[in-house]
Amino acid sequence: MRRRDFITIVGGAAIGWPLPARAQQPAMPVIGFLNGASPDGYAPMVSAFLQGLKEAGYIEGQNVAIEYRWAENQTDRLPALAADLVSRRVAVIAGTSTLGAVAAKAATTTIPVVFETGGDPIELGLVRSLNRPGGNVTGVSQTNVEIVAKRLELMHELLPAVRVFALLVNQANPALAEPATKEVQTAARAFGLELHVLSASTVSEFDAAFAMLVKLRAGGLVIGPDALFSGHGEELATLASRYGVPAIFENREFAAAGGLTSYSGSVVEAYRLAGVYTGRVLKGDKPSDLPVQRATKVELYINLKTAKALGVAVPLTLSGRADELFE
Repeated sequence: MRRRDFITIVGGAAIGWPLPARAQQPAMPVIGFLNGASPDGYAPMVSAFLQGLKEAGYIEGQNVAIEYRWAENQTDRLPALAADLVSRRVAVIAGTSTLGAVAAKAATTTIPVVFETGGDPIELGLVRSLNRPGGNVTGVSQTNVEIVAKRLELMHELLPAVRVFALLVNQANPALAEPATKEVQTAARAFGLELHVLSASTVSEFDAAFAMLVKLRAGGLVIGPDALFSGHGEELATLASRYGVPAIFENREFAAAGGLTSYSGSVVEAYRLAGVYTGRVLKGDKPSDLPVQRATKVELYINLKTAKALGVAVPLTLSGRADELFE
């Protein structure tokens, strides 16, 4: 028999061998990425999450796969999306928005869950304590609910003559809206300011909220923490410019797009840390043994061009503290 014929016979025979006899490649672990917003505007956060995974030794498409589930700002879809990820038996669920994390925890007690939230993980019922989470859930908490009162303080510093402000929240997300409202109302009373609370639960409601803001003669706007708002910072900045309203929000994109200023804990840093924790869980660490991390980095951005257009004088004490000035 010729050597070529022998190779052909052996190769053909291999096709008929039972599957267990073949060399098996280990299955790639799958992460379920669950978020209540839409992917629009979330590229920096997803990139940061992937960077954190890489730091933990995982690269998407090489040694880990990711199933993305976006609720497209329809938060009532989150329980079904979480249940779908559980049915697919993913290795870990990354609940990267507050309600996404809550839905993931409710959907499973066995699959590890790593959250990223701007709320208080204990008040949300995600963990028993920050140092000892217990159960199958741990993650990263931003400082955005606590820091939203500081945004009002900054606006008061920028607009000392203004006595009436507005706060924009998403009442459909009470886990963030209620504590943020309480924090800002307390700060407003301390400064002797009048505060109106406005709500927008969809992008289509943004314009009406700004129109009401003008009707109420509010001289400044504080935008509260919410995944809906985070994913549409540029639209909010455009509306603030259109209505001529000095406004403050949480992400750099808002100030870069024409909003007056942004101040918050770094959302990007929080996503990176969530990616690191997700990688550690894939390696075998138990969520109950991983203390909840706090993303403590705080960032301040000011758009000087917008300030000039609005007639706002930015004190040197503020501009000197800014991480970046847009001119």
